Amino acid sequence: MKAVKIFCPGTIANVSCGFDVLGLCLDSVGDEMIIRKSEIPGIHITKIVGADLPLATQKNVAGVAALAMLKEITYEGGFEIEIYKKIKAGSGIGSSAASAAGAVFGINELLGNPFTNAKLVEFAMQGEALASGAPHADNVAPALMGGATLVRSYTPLDVIGLPTPSELYATVVHPQIEVKTADSRAILKHNVTLKKAIQQWGNVGGFVSGLFLNDYELISRSLEDVIVEPIRSVLIPYFKAVKTASKDAGALGSGISGSGPSIFALSKGAETANEVADAIRKIYEHTEIPFDIHTSKVNPTGCKILPL
Repeated sequence: MKAVKIFCPGTIANVSCGFDVLGLCLDSVGDEMIIRKSEIPGIHITKIVGADLPLATQKNVAGVAALAMLKEITYEGGFEIEIYKKIKAGSGIGSSAASAAGAVFGINELLGNPFTNAKLVEFAMQGEALASGAPHADNVAPALMGGATLVRSYTPLDVIGLPTPSELYATVVHPQIEVKTADSRAILKHNVTLKKAIQQWGNVGGFVSGLFLNDYELISRSLEDVIVEPIRSVLIPYFKAVKTASKDAGALGSGISGSGPSIFALSKGAETANEVADAIRKIYEHTEIPFDIHTSKVNPTGCKILPL
């Protein structure tokens, strides 16, 4: 192949209890990207549509991730990248991760797939480091691997793909205010009490077990964040109202998507997920805050090739 068109999915990171370790891939929201082989060495971002982002390779997350990849392979040519952004930057549903993951996924395809998903995650993390100041994997891992993922370790990197129950749906509302990931990380505490730590890792274990057992009630009980959410939620208008309305509409649970300002809710079945969306919509319709709502089944495959 000389060119490839890619769907680069949005993602939910942290998934309440799993700060920096849990992620979930979305199916109905994502960017698109076209990558072409070039005779000119290096990475060249030629077009960005839908967002005001830098074309300079070293200042763009897709460019940085792709450069990290090229450092580990002998290739005389280069690649041109067109990015069509549909995930708003700073939305909390993995805008930078979609770009970074899409770039390395597409180049890997054009090169004949020399790298594993695990290596692609490592490369994409370099793009995330540019965006947020930390090379975290909880967005890029599900974007590349699909479904739910668990980052068991960062040193060395150990990412585990998790099963997702067939009726698990996500509802995500994006109130269109900007919460920068770097700023959202800066307000977090570096120390937590042992009591809260025990609660948190119990919930992570419960959530992972719920995915394996197809136990929606266990998933519901485990969707609780006692460490990060109490601090970050003050940055998101009507957060508590959205959580209450989601639960009343039948959601299994809800929380902050990534670093915010998006809020996610997980539900059993599309019907409940849409009812949750209606309940959330009623809250923001009575405010002056513009917003988007997405309802999505969990994407089992991650990035995928589209017809050119």
